[in-house]
Amino acid sequence: MINKAVRNAVEAIQGLKDGMTVMFGGFGLCGIPENAIAAIRSAGIKNLTCISNNAGVDDFGLGLLLQTRQIKKMISSYVGENEEFERQMLSGELEVELIPQGTLAERCRAAGAGIPAFYTPAGYGTEVAVGKEVKVFNGKPHILEYAFEADFAFVKAWKGDTAGNLIYKGTALNFNHVMAMAGKITVAEVEELVPAGALDPNFIHTPGIFVQRIFQGAHYEKRIEQRTVRKKDLVV
Repeated sequence: MINKAVRNAVEAIQGLKDGMTVMFGGFGLCGIPENAIAAIRSAGIKNLTCISNNAGVDDFGLGLLLQTRQIKKMISSYVGENEEFERQMLSGELEVELIPQGTLAERCRAAGAGIPAFYTPAGYGTEVAVGKEVKVFNGKPHILEYAFEADFAFVKAWKGDTAGNLIYKGTALNFNHVMAMAGKITVAEVEELVPAGALDPNFIHTPGIFVQRIFQGAHYEKRIEQRTVRKKDLVV
């Protein structure tokens, strides 16, 4: 059995260089690869093109790499929680490509499935479609979208084994699974790392064949973007 485990995030990001295209799993702050992001920040790797559903918040997630100007371009679907992102975008410091969320997911999935391109009606008639090929299917215009090409994909799972098999927990499944399939080198950080064979194969979400490196992360904050609580019941 091939052992894909590395000791920590510093080992896991080896080979990541300036100017590369990188995927980051997660949705909002749920299921983001916290340890990998911290290691990339510490390593000072810059001019990155980042593919992620969102750009984190000002002081957490990918917001940490925006603070240090390590991201050259963001390819995202939702970016509304990050003031520094907004500032850099409006000032022209940061290149931004906004993509419909379903298209973002499908471009990841297509990459993992070996599909080079596909047609979708999403975005037709908007700025998303500018410069793209259009074809009509069943009387409805569709635009041509290409599968992503990413040098690295960094994902976060709840549990994994040394062979790279992954299990996600709850909504942390989000973009992690499709991105894990799409990277040329996929790095998974997990909360619990177990020996190969210890996971029930019926519950594995991402097979180890898609993962090149895996490590057990530490000190997960698991922040909540917008915490909403019920008001205390009034006693009359």
